[in-house]
Amino acid sequence: MAELKEGDQAPAITSKDQNGIEVSLSDYKGKTVVLYFYPKDDTPGCTAEACDFRDNYQGLQAKGILVLGVSVDDEKSHQKFVTKHNLPFTLLADTDQKIVNDYGVWAEKNMYGKKYMGTVRTTFIIDGEGKIAHIINKVDTKNSTQQVLDLINN
Repeated sequence: MAELKEGDQAPAITSKDQNGIEVSLSDYKGKTVVLYFYPKDDTPGCTAEACDFRDNYQGLQAKGILVLGVSVDDEKSHQKFVTKHNLPFTLLADTDQKIVNDYGVWAEKNMYGKKYMGTVRTTFIIDGEGKIAHIINKVDTKNSTQQVLDLINN
C-alpha cells in the first residue's frame, strides 16, 4: 500500500476490542478519532503513552475526541493491560496485522543489531469525515495527548 498522508481517506478498520466486541472505525463517523499504534501491551513506552491518554481522557472527551489504541497483541493481552492501568478507552487487537499493514506502520525494526518486523509507534488523527487530518511519526510517549492537542488546536 502507498504511504498514507494527511488528507487521505483513513483505511477502514474492523477488529475486536479488549472485550471481544467488534469495533469499526465507521462507528465513529462525525467524531474526531485519535488512532494510535503502539508496539506491545505493558512495555514501558507503551504504558507511558496509554497512561498519558488515560490521564487526559476527560479533557479529550470534552473536546469530542475519541481514543482508539491498536497493537498486534490479542484481546486477552489488551484486557490485562486495560485492567492493570485502568484505561478508559478501546484497544483493538490486530493479531493478523491487517490494520498495521493498511496504515503502513508494520515495518522492519532493529534492536541491538537484531532485525525483526514490528509496529512503528505512530498516531493518526482522523476527522469526522474519515480523513486523516494529522499524522504524528515522532510520538513523545509521555506527552502524546499534548502532541494531539497542539495539532487539533491549530
